[in-house]
Amino acid sequence: MVLRKLLSVHRWHDRLLLWAAAAGVGGAAVLFAEMADLAQGLLRRLLGVSPWWPWLTAPFGFFGIAWLTQRFFRGAEGSGIPQSIFALRPEAGEEGRRLLRPSVAIGRMLLAAAGLFCGGSIGREGPTVHVGAVIVNGVARFMRQARTDAHRRALVLAGGAAGVAAAFNTPLAGIVFAIEELAKSFEERASGTTLTAVVLAGVVAIALVGDYTYFGQPAVTLRGHGISFALFLLALSCGLAGGAFSQATLASVARLPGALGRLRRERPALFAGLCGLGVAALGAANGGLTYGTGYAEAHSIIESQVHLSWAYAPARAAATLLSYLSGIPAGLLAPSLSVGAGLGQFLADSLGQDSAVPFAILGMCGFLAGVTQAPLTSLVIVMEMTAQHAMVLPLMITAALATAVSKLVSPPLYQTLANRYGAPNAPPAAQYSKV
Repeated sequence: MVLRKLLSVHRWHDRLLLWAAAAGVGGAAVLFAEMADLAQGLLRRLLGVSPWWPWLTAPFGFFGIAWLTQRFFRGAEGSGIPQSIFALRPEAGEEGRRLLRPSVAIGRMLLAAAGLFCGGSIGREGPTVHVGAVIVNGVARFMRQARTDAHRRALVLAGGAAGVAAAFNTPLAGIVFAIEELAKSFEERASGTTLTAVVLAGVVAIALVGDYTYFGQPAVTLRGHGISFALFLLALSCGLAGGAFSQATLASVARLPGALGRLRRERPALFAGLCGLGVAALGAANGGLTYGTGYAEAHSIIESQVHLSWAYAPARAAATLLSYLSGIPAGLLAPSLSVGAGLGQFLADSLGQDSAVPFAILGMCGFLAGVTQAPLTSLVIVMEMTAQHAMVLPLMITAALATAVSKLVSPPLYQTLANRYGAPNAPPAAQYSKV
């Protein structure tokens, strides 16, 4: 019996296809990262010529990107994680299959990179989850084991998890993300598939760009490994701020008051352009720090110990919210990490701490947990990204407490956004048929 399974042509056929799909996710993640870096590099060159460029690129760029998204790439708007979550649900049906079309993944990558060039505060990690789910789903149609909906959903789950692993170079976080966020119950038959996809996607990404730690290896003193009153204050603040950001996002997506609401309903591309104008204004007021993914700013805080203005965190959060509400492809994970780093640094400076680095690391974990209400994922992502395994206890406390506080303020962000795709009378995004 064992030998028959080992020699089964069908089993090896499916296994090889899964390996190829996982490798494709890793390659796509690297390509997406290169596109994002290129776009941000081009924007920096424009800013070097004149700081006024975003006043043109952001409003007109957001206008065009939003129109293209809804005209040709519907389903590519926003983060991509809600789309992946909805597609995993048994009741998703035709709408779920539409969200996993290859054209959606292609459009998401191209338009998200364009959004970064225009000055949007956009993360690429959430969109990479969606791209990973699309790639594996596309390959699954050729696999015998994917003939049932349950097995197909298991493969989509594996693709999304592989996207996290490849985007952050955090394989363990990919597995935890699959358990905690993409699927609320982790089926046994999905575990091996997910593990295989995560490992192979990570291996391919490392083969292409080398082994690295996302935020380097910041120096943290022994005091940063301990528990203190300041830690609890930071966790409470991050949970409150993250929950408020989630609630603001959900409330704004559901309904905007007055003239803004009418503008989004009747002239949504113009509304996107107005959001772009707000993003340009925030960037101009903060010396360009709110443009892009936020990686450079967070890295400067925890690796170079640069002290940014107190206004950085709220300005980055506002720019991220406007970028998301515009209807363009815009992830939230990387900007949330950057907001958390800025918030942690501000609290450390306010409390007279010797070093802001451990607080920035804990702030990243706390704010991300507050936004996503996924404490394990937040803990593992930050721990793997910064190689701070010795900080596991303060990170655990921060993630757990921030999540608890966030739940008092807001319902789960991604799950609630995913529900909109299944609402019978509430399409997930406005029809951009008017301008």
